[in-house]
Amino acid sequence: MPPASPRRKTVRRPSAGSELNLSHFLPYRVSVLANTISQTVARLYEKRFHITIPEWRIIAVLGGLGNETLSAGEIAAATAMDKVQVSRAISRMLDSELILREAGDTDRRKALLTLTPKGLEIYREIAPMALAYEAQLTSALDADEMQQLNLLLSKLQTQADELTTAPEQRITGAR
Repeated sequence: MPPASPRRKTVRRPSAGSELNLSHFLPYRVSVLANTISQTVARLYEKRFHITIPEWRIIAVLGGLGNETLSAGEIAAATAMDKVQVSRAISRMLDSELILREAGDTDRRKALLTLTPKGLEIYREIAPMALAYEAQLTSALDADEMQQLNLLLSKLQTQADELTTAPEQRITGAR
């Protein structure tokens, strides 16, 4: 006698109108667009400067500050990267002499980071390339569309920030 076949689980299909179609799902579309842009820009500097996307983000943040310094936590917040990713990038950048780390004046435990002349030189070379890429990308939009896009992105960012507080409760209505 053959062994009994295992019972199949019944998979519930979403009701009509509630199916997820990734090609129309805004979070997915924004993620794909962001990844496409990020990877394209990364190719501009990976070969030439031998830096990664997280390293470029740190250089961009620190380069925009002039001589000011930031802590690793402040960099993580400014770049929307997690602290582990920032920490690894900082270690590589210290080894490559792209940044300097110094103890803070008021809190010796809080290391402050700044670009070295080598890091600042990379920033000064890459920033115009990144801006030129942005100009090419946004050339698909007229001035009104660009203004509208900036407004819409700001509104979506504000709403996304609000949803980070108790997201399950806010999204599903759970209590």
